Amino acid sequence: MVVDAFALVADGPGFLVVDKGPGLDFHDHDGRPGLCSLVAQELGRPVFPVHRLDKATSGILLLATDRRRAADLAALFRERNVEKYYVALADSPPRKKQGLVQGDMVRSRRGTWKLTRSMERPARTRFFSWPVGPGRRLFVLKPMTGRTHQLRVAMKSLGAPILGDELYHPHAPDWPDRMYLHAHTLHFRLEGADFLYACAPSAGSLFLEDGFRQTLEGLGPLEALPWPGK
Repeated sequence: MVVDAFALVADGPGFLVVDKGPGLDFHDHDGRPGLCSLVAQELGRPVFPVHRLDKATSGILLLATDRRRAADLAALFRERNVEKYYVALADSPPRKKQGLVQGDMVRSRRGTWKLTRSMERPARTRFFSWPVGPGRRLFVLKPMTGRTHQLRVAMKSLGAPILGDELYHPHAPDWPDRMYLHAHTLHFRLEGADFLYACAPSAGSLFLEDGFRQTLEGLGPLEALPWPGK
């Protein structure tokens, strides 16, 4: 789908917060500029990656504006001191409506991953879900670890793969206009100060429907949901 490449959400101390559009590569690819290059070109300042999103995933991202801050922020992610909250849409009923998905992730075919019952180095994702229209559910996902395709595999394991997911959702004649996964909220503490940024999805016809938008807005801040341990 054709969307704006990114929107600037905030300019923080040594970092930028941007909202990445779906379908945009994080790094340059096949001669086309990725998010980092586009942000640097648009704002006229260097940026340094700290974490990333899949090409098909939209939403909120941090980019450092100097190497020292990049190291600081990368350490926060590495030490799991950043809270991340995502929203997703599915068109299949999940095996459970809320809870914890966990297990080791192993390589499968076609570049995909699968969740196993072993717990040697488990990926862990907490979630809630609500109906938002005929046959569709809104999921709020909180990854507790940071594995490749973690949220996409967690949804698949629930029996509710993310709508539009080319790897984990069976294709259907009425294939949607994007993968319906969006990084909504980031919360972290840096040098004694709290930083919290949230950005609702702005691309995708199903994300823009009244049922989804009203339900999401009615939840209030995603970090304030009754997550275990809060």
